[in-house]
Amino acid sequence: MDLSIIIVNYNVKEFLQNLIDSIYKAAKNYSFEIIIVDNCSTDGSQDYIQNKFPDVNLILNQKNLGFSKANNIGLKQAKGKYLLLLNPDTLLSEDTISTMLNFFSNTPDAGLAGCKILNPDGTLQLACRRSFPGPWTSFCKVTGLSNLFPKSRLFARYNLTFLDENKTYEVDAISGSFMMMKREVYEKIGGFDEQFFMYGEDLDLCYRVQSGGYKVYYVHNAQIIHYKGESTKRSSIDEAKVFYDAMHLFVRKHLSSSFIIEIILQSAILIRRALAFIGKKKLVFLSALADFVIFDLCLLLAAKIYETFGGFHGFPEYSLRIILFVPAIIQVIIGLLLGAYKKDSISVLKSIISLIVGFFILSAVTFFFKQFAYSRAIMILLYVLLFISFSLWRIILKLFFKVGISSKDFLGRKTLIVGINDNSIHIAKKLQNKSTDIHNIIGLISSTYKDIGIQRENFKVIGSVENILKVINENKVNEVIFTPEEISYNDMMSIVSKCQSGNIEFKLIGSALDFIVGKTSISILDDVPLIELNYNISEPMFKIIKRAFDLTVSFAVLFLIYPFIYFKVKMSGSPNGLQNFILQIPEVFSGKMSFVGPNNPDYHSDLYLGKKGLTGLWFIEDDENIDKNKLDLVYAKNQNLWLDLEILGKTLNKLWREK
Repeated sequence: MDLSIIIVNYNVKEFLQNLIDSIYKAAKNYSFEIIIVDNCSTDGSQDYIQNKFPDVNLILNQKNLGFSKANNIGLKQAKGKYLLLLNPDTLLSEDTISTMLNFFSNTPDAGLAGCKILNPDGTLQLACRRSFPGPWTSFCKVTGLSNLFPKSRLFARYNLTFLDENKTYEVDAISGSFMMMKREVYEKIGGFDEQFFMYGEDLDLCYRVQSGGYKVYYVHNAQIIHYKGESTKRSSIDEAKVFYDAMHLFVRKHLSSSFIIEIILQSAILIRRALAFIGKKKLVFLSALADFVIFDLCLLLAAKIYETFGGFHGFPEYSLRIILFVPAIIQVIIGLLLGAYKKDSISVLKSIISLIVGFFILSAVTFFFKQFAYSRAIMILLYVLLFISFSLWRIILKLFFKVGISSKDFLGRKTLIVGINDNSIHIAKKLQNKSTDIHNIIGLISSTYKDIGIQRENFKVIGSVENILKVINENKVNEVIFTPEEISYNDMMSIVSKCQSGNIEFKLIGSALDFIVGKTSISILDDVPLIELNYNISEPMFKIIKRAFDLTVSFAVLFLIYPFIYFKVKMSGSPNGLQNFILQIPEVFSGKMSFVGPNNPDYHSDLYLGKKGLTGLWFIEDDENIDKNKLDLVYAKNQNLWLDLEILGKTLNKLWREK
């Protein structure tokens, strides 16, 4: 047998289907076997593989044994002359396997080799060729010197970014997502070291292969796409901890030739781990730091105001450091405990709650530390300023810089379908009919120029594979979907590689035409019954916030603006669009309507979509091809205060221009 392909699967059924389809195309000229070791998946992978791919050798583990142990189980059953260890969230080109096997035939000293690995956006996955983490290499990686000088042989050794990615050469290590080796190498050095649960085992194997007298190569003209990290997303594993524990293990096992080197490497790993933690929590750290600084500025401002108008003489020098540090840090800690700081969001409501709690706690603390309790008036002034400033900087970041808000561009998703056959048309229709997502289908891409201009039902062929980059740029496309059987994997990867400089998401339809695999998500094409969907608009907290916003803003408008507009319209006659909008605000105050909401809330009688809105996605979207009732569903699913403010802002801008 020419080749044994070992795949460890853990809850990535959709990715696995596309991978196996690509393997059958890539290995069709060779005798091969596919061995899938399933680490106790719960997503239906096991039944799916048995039914869909009966020729696959499926090994079922009773628990998640980790990457190393599971691969070793598969390796023990492998019969091929060559062994390929492959991640389940990868995709092969038609010539990937033939190119790799030809390379081994022409390179006698090669024991282990990897290929060019692309991210889903077309960029090179740096882990596909790298050096061992020695003292200097680790230092440059940890300190960021490798990122500052990516073309330097001195500083960029870890990921070898100074080397041409389009050339083949010997390297220290390759990625565990694609590793092909000779059987004789496996029989001499064995498989993975099972001390490594996940991560680090590929480095260890590469090190042992070279210690056994073989060379490790990076082969540039064979390539795959790797979605990276899909299994870990579906597990409860602390990925960062496992990764850095693996680095510790590798260093102790292979590179601790002296105490000094051990200290340098272990320190580098610990620093890197700390930086990774800070990187994941950077919004938490920056928000807490901002609040700390703003707290002190407001405290000094409150003291200055009271000094100017109330006869206060300022804080004594001996107590200034304590006063500027202790209350601020107590307020930040209260915010942390109450959830005001999160790694992916900035909450105005929780910051206000933390300020209320902080006011009472700090007021109570001053009774026990009389020497620092200079004025209750300053405390009241301080928290008035804090309520304004804490809320203001959060609102500014959310509205104008989109920081700390999971903002979705519901209407700006422009989609290209690569393919013009019946399956492509079927997919385009499914996307257009999907209730809870908006796909603006720009057109179809054919494999040849001659089809450009052809109309397939309601969809036009606007480009070919050869000029797809131009089509993407001219139409500002941000989503490209490949359909099965219409385009080769080689062409697919060529397109992905060409477009790596743009912010484009490439997706692949499952062969059963029932889901789309992308780098950020798996989308099921057939809708769940609407009554089963969980929409933000129906959540109690979202309802309370929305009603509070409607009441507050409508009351202010009724008091400050409404009377003037009312009398102006009475005297002048028919109102313009902006005036008519303001004249309907009493309906918002009474609760009959909302500022932002659906246009037709009764269209889906089995689903609560909220109160009818003065405006909504249906008003600000001018594309007549988009179903307004679908826009109501999209709004109901994703409703939040910041989306309401964004829609309201665009509405007022539109009405102002039209008046």
